[in-house]
Amino acid sequence: MGASCSSPFPSPPPPPPPPPAESNAPSTSAMDGMAPHPPHPAAGGGPVMLMPYVDADRTLRALAGAAEGFGCRVTSLCRLWFGLISNNLDPHGTAARPSSGGRMGASCSTPFPPPPRPAMDGMAPQHHQHPHPNPHPSPGGGPVMPYADADRTLRALAGAAEGFGRRAIGGLHGPLYRVTSLDDDGHGTLRQACRAHGPLWIVFDVSGDIHLRTYLRVTSHKTIDGRGQRVRLLGKGLQLKECRHVIVCNLQIEGGRGHDVDAIQIKPSSADIWIDRCSLADCDDGLIDITRGSTDVTVSRCRFSRHDKTMLVGADPSHTGDRGIRVTVHHCFFDGTRQRHPRVRFGRAHLYNNYTRGWGIYAVAAGVEAQVASQCNVYEAGAEKKAVFRYMPERAADREEAEAGWVRSEGDAFLNGARPCLVDGGDAAVFRPEEYYERWTMEAASPALKEVVQLCAGWQPVPRPPGE
Repeated sequence: MGASCSSPFPSPPPPPPPPPAESNAPSTSAMDGMAPHPPHPAAGGGPVMLMPYVDADRTLRALAGAAEGFGCRVTSLCRLWFGLISNNLDPHGTAARPSSGGRMGASCSTPFPPPPRPAMDGMAPQHHQHPHPNPHPSPGGGPVMPYADADRTLRALAGAAEGFGRRAIGGLHGPLYRVTSLDDDGHGTLRQACRAHGPLWIVFDVSGDIHLRTYLRVTSHKTIDGRGQRVRLLGKGLQLKECRHVIVCNLQIEGGRGHDVDAIQIKPSSADIWIDRCSLADCDDGLIDITRGSTDVTVSRCRFSRHDKTMLVGADPSHTGDRGIRVTVHHCFFDGTRQRHPRVRFGRAHLYNNYTRGWGIYAVAAGVEAQVASQCNVYEAGAEKKAVFRYMPERAADREEAEAGWVRSEGDAFLNGARPCLVDGGDAAVFRPEEYYERWTMEAASPALKEVVQLCAGWQPVPRPPGE
């Protein structure tokens, strides 16, 4: 790796030189390229001094992002994610806008490239093209996060996913269904809504635990929207079987018990799925399994914890139909889970801006014919296991020789002794995401990105947006 081990994150670029100062102008600060304020005379003829935060009490939210020093980004990072939650506006009333990144030009020998440049607003590039104008600066100087407009109205989630699940519209064209009961089944329950024919946008008028006795099967064209409440599914998980256009947002799922019980099971032959801002933990099998011909799935802003086999993409070497699987995983927090972040067989997986720490076996595995594009993720090893990428040779049912998949790592940060363990050849063997979609929101790996993903992945206490 080209970066120094003593500093795993890149230093910020030096500021541009300040314009020449006139002879009577104040000197320029070497830290930020700005001229300090001239002193204001103190009232009553006392000492001349400048006090901080003179504008902090001018308006209600003027405190946001106003801190000086090391705490200067904390509030603004939250604001980037939630868009000030209530109306997604910055203090001046203008909408926060995401940047969209894409192809990384740096090789793995330069693990900290500059932030990717977004696609131009209003431009629809041709297939396989990816324009690169200047990135939009974020308020407070922190990372620019995705989905700044997703909480503006209730149904703004529809079609808003980045990556392979970008076409998922859920229950956009259906009526609103209000969950009024935390029972496993019956009138006003989540199960009643999920098995109904036709599109539904499902919201919750109650908070609490739903104890599931059997898998909760979700049919096509459903949005399960947990914003505005805190709903936890226990005992079993969600099953997305032979369905299309499903969005699951802002739920907690844990404690799934029984053979082959995952928190969210996507199989067989399901497509156009978006799992966003969910907290998943402690199930007997996996947390998310995407197998048996399911494809075009995005998993974003989720938190995974207290688990062993976290995410599986592709069932086993006998299921050659999984060669068509395509999955995007971004801005997720894998918090001490042991392995499979994810493990991929046959399919294509695009991983970007995730934070994976303290794994117990490996971070990401490439099994038979897998193609893994890993961009600008943070991999932080624990005390014992340091290997990030693992290659697992397996023999496909229609092949004579066993082979592993491929990994291409671009812009990833490897912390606390994490070792990429990459095999030569991945650059050419792995797909390019821009061949499949034109834009996505991606920042360079940095301490600020690590901080905001920890803070904002998983279930969040966001209000239900207006719209119904």
